[in-house]
Amino acid sequence: MKRFLLVVTVLVVSLVFVGTVFAAGQARSNTGCGLGSMLFKNNADNSIVLQSFQATTNGCYGNQTFGITTGTSECQQPKNFVSNQQVNEFMVANMDNLAKDIAQGRGPTLDAFAELMGVPADQRAEFAGKLQASFGKIYSSHDVQMAGVMDNIANVSK
Repeated sequence: MKRFLLVVTVLVVSLVFVGTVFAAGQARSNTGCGLGSMLFKNNADNSIVLQSFQATTNGCYGNQTFGITTGTSECQQPKNFVSNQQVNEFMVANMDNLAKDIAQGRGPTLDAFAELMGVPADQRAEFAGKLQASFGKIYSSHDVQMAGVMDNIANVSK
């Protein structure tokens, strides 16, 4: 009996929510981007149940993070995201050396980094100076991670 009552309650609540009408595009702004948003694309604007499926699918499969990182799955990449895979690989291999070169305002690791970032040769000294002056903002703590350093460099070098 308790199980039957629970099922009936869930169905009634679901039907009430399904009948709720939202403005067009509401599902997308509620659930973000990802596989769930793509699968239930045009069907979820008037349904909390389908919006819940969108959000659950996006969350369970971890595809929003991938979509945001790559700019796929109808996600937009953040403006500060450095999309060059070579730069990311360079950072993984050279983060400590890059920190030393940025602190000095010069060095081979910083030169290579500026080249990978697409900084024109005639602007590299200015780029290095800007990074050196902002060292505390770029390496904001002793345990700063690569992604944080990349975002900080993108913010500083605007």
